[in-house]
Amino acid sequence: MSSSDRRTFLLAALALAGCGFRPAYGPGGPAETLQGAIRVADPVDKNGFDLVERLEERIGRPEAPRFDLAYRISTSIDNVGITSANSITRYNLTGRIAFTVTSRATGKVVESGTVTNFTSWSATGSTVAALVAEEDANYRLMRILADQIVTQLIATSGRWLA
Repeated sequence: MSSSDRRTFLLAALALAGCGFRPAYGPGGPAETLQGAIRVADPVDKNGFDLVERLEERIGRPEAPRFDLAYRISTSIDNVGITSANSITRYNLTGRIAFTVTSRATGKVVESGTVTNFTSWSATGSTVAALVAEEDANYRLMRILADQIVTQLIATSGRWLA
């Protein structure tokens, strides 16, 4: 790293510190105590299992949970690639998750939101390949949506996580 690169990095870090920026998981950061503090509702289907798995990867398994996270998953499939012979070659899988975080101590909702995203898969090839691609699209979608939920929790944790 050249000397001027180091100075630029140092000046940027000082500027961020001067405006009150703190790393979310850093000492005194708003999400410092987020790890292990939220119990995610038990999954009831494959999408739910994939969602909970990713949420627990990101925010940890609950050790002494102070909050409960409830969620509602909805998905829809759209045909997006259609040939002139009216054969479908590509699908979009759109997912939406509405979630709420409730304090165990007070029973009040401290955070809620909705996240939406999509993935796609190709329907060309064998039937087995198309089924595996669809399953993979569902798995990827739940991970994307879980990451969006965690991002929102981190961004808002300074308001409700004390």
